[in-house]
Amino acid sequence: MENPRSFDFEAGEVLLMDKPLTWTSFDVVRKVKNTLRIKKIGHAGTLDPLATGLLIMCTGKKTKEIDLIQAQEKEYTGTFRLGQTTPSFDLETPVDAELPYAHLTDDEIRAATAQFVGLITQTPPLFSAVKVNGERAYEVARRGGEAEIKSKQVTIREFELTRIELPEVDFRVTCSKGTYIRSLARDLGAALGCGAHLTKLVRTRIGEYRVEDALTMEAVEAMRPPRPEGETERPRRQRQPRPERRAGLEYYSANQTDTAPSSAAPDATE
Repeated sequence: MENPRSFDFEAGEVLLMDKPLTWTSFDVVRKVKNTLRIKKIGHAGTLDPLATGLLIMCTGKKTKEIDLIQAQEKEYTGTFRLGQTTPSFDLETPVDAELPYAHLTDDEIRAATAQFVGLITQTPPLFSAVKVNGERAYEVARRGGEAEIKSKQVTIREFELTRIELPEVDFRVTCSKGTYIRSLARDLGAALGCGAHLTKLVRTRIGEYRVEDALTMEAVEAMRPPRPEGETERPRRQRQPRPERRAGLEYYSANQTDTAPSSAAPDATE
């Protein structure tokens, strides 16, 4: 990646980021904005906190291209865990049901994916950013409420299983905007009669943009520009420690021994 001084963030740049585990997409935007001193920035396509991979950000006049980038085909890889379901369809919430899966053959599991290729009807998870009566669905879910989520049509062009070692199944999916891979986990589990939830998700591509070309947060920190000449560093106010906000990941955090590193905390200058 070029030196940040060769960028023109006001004129507009497209920045590719590799989102860390447990960070919200807004965490990444805020960190990049503060570190590189960017005035106008937005991201093209939200990733769940428990997903990693490609997060595209546009700055300056390039923010007008966000909708065009978001509309492009996405590619994901990851892992489904068969035999268990969770309310969030991933690791954010505890297992609420267990069903037998050992009787399934590789051929049966692969055959079940065919019904999810093409134009399909999918219902987003309750633990999602879908709005219900003006409120985010996940806000309703995290306080124990119920909400009716409308189904919608999405397109899955490819659904490939790359490893089957029960109870785990690795996959690669290429799909349209608006596809929920967590919902695909739920629906595949239902089709197999054993339930399933998502345990790992990486966004590897959006259109022609690839995660291999993305910056890590450490790389962004290394690009921090020097303080403008004549500007003195202002003393920082002492702040009381506060709990990190990780979008309702209390259960996940309490059950992981390898959670996000301390460097994952948002920049202090928010």
